[in-house]
Amino acid sequence: MPSPRRTIEGRPLSSSGGSSVPGSPAHGGGGGRFEFQSLLNCRAGADPASARLRASDSPVHRRGSFPLAPGGSAQAAPAPPPEDARMNLNPSFLGIALRSLLAIDLWLSKKLGVCAGESSTWGSVRPLMKLLEISGHGIPWLLGTLYCLLRSDSWAGREVLMNLLFALLLDLLLVAVIKGLVRRRRPAHNQMDMFFTLSVDKYSFPSGHATRAALVSRFILNHLVLAIPLRVLVVLWAFVLGLSRVMLGRHNVTDVAFGFFLGYMQYSIVDYCWLSPHNVPVLFVLWNQQ
Repeated sequence: MPSPRRTIEGRPLSSSGGSSVPGSPAHGGGGGRFEFQSLLNCRAGADPASARLRASDSPVHRRGSFPLAPGGSAQAAPAPPPEDARMNLNPSFLGIALRSLLAIDLWLSKKLGVCAGESSTWGSVRPLMKLLEISGHGIPWLLGTLYCLLRSDSWAGREVLMNLLFALLLDLLLVAVIKGLVRRRRPAHNQMDMFFTLSVDKYSFPSGHATRAALVSRFILNHLVLAIPLRVLVVLWAFVLGLSRVMLGRHNVTDVAFGFFLGYMQYSIVDYCWLSPHNVPVLFVLWNQQ
């Protein structure tokens, strides 16, 4: 005996032709596929809310299509937020590198500031460091150069001293301009008890002592005949002077590093613009009249 066919809803389907369902073979349709499609169409037409819910759950709609209005027309896309309200979630590599370098610079400068105060790790060495600080100050170097220039009685000595005076004045000018432009504050653990300060000395970048140490040491090594131990002593003085700026808490490590570079380049400028009786005879005529 053949098993009774069943519809999609599970009810037995009689083999008699009087109660056949549309879409069945007895009805003359094309099989169960057309019956299933007609049933889905009837259900979707009977419940429009469920049809819209299924459309909103589709992957195509979720990926970027806009909800349909009741009339079937697409709504306008929402306006993007202004530029200042957006969050920058992809910073540049250069910005990350600079922030990391700044963090390392501040951390290392604080660790090396062992003479920043009397209660610091090496607080007992602070007076010696301050004496070394005076040896690289601009005022003693300017006064000492002027005195030697006035007391000199040779043209070669006057030429060298005049260019040294020009180098010191150029150093003071460039350091003051860069400090005024950058305006980087001195480290927080610094004590403002320096030998002599100007208005720009409240700023930290670059270190004027480091620029002067590099400039003067290179000037001396190129224009004075010194024995090897003295030449080593000049280089050691410049290095220790730059290190003392960090140990005293006056500057950060990058301030001293850039100061050394700037002082080294300043001598190249002085050497290129070397003052002599051939290019600036007016300055040397004054000495000849004396």
